[in-house]
Amino acid sequence: MAKSPSSATSRRNPATGRRWGLWLLAIIALAVGGAAWAFREPINGYGSTAAAYSARVACSCRFVAGRSLDDCAKDKLAGMEAVTLRDNPEAKSVTARFPLVAEATATYREGYGCVLEPYES
Repeated sequence: MAKSPSSATSRRNPATGRRWGLWLLAIIALAVGGAAWAFREPINGYGSTAAAYSARVACSCRFVAGRSLDDCAKDKLAGMEAVTLRDNPEAKSVTARFPLVAEATATYREGYGCVLEPYES
């Protein structure tokens, strides 16, 4: 008994569908990687600026205004949600980090306020 062509095409091999999914995932990953490589300088610039700005503002908020770091985190500008803050009360400093791109530290100095490290006076 011969099978009709419509019944043969209606049955698909599940492994074929998985292979197409893996190829599609690989193509998307390559596209995202290529875009990140092409725009690495602007991404690095924005990340460095966001980290430095956040560190300096949070340091002033924390050690000049005397607020908690959690309260100071509310002062971040829109678009800076990826920046994380960490304080060091002994050194009177705040470190801001933009993941995988940049990190900046600002330290409170008497008479100068909060300055970004490294600071040469």
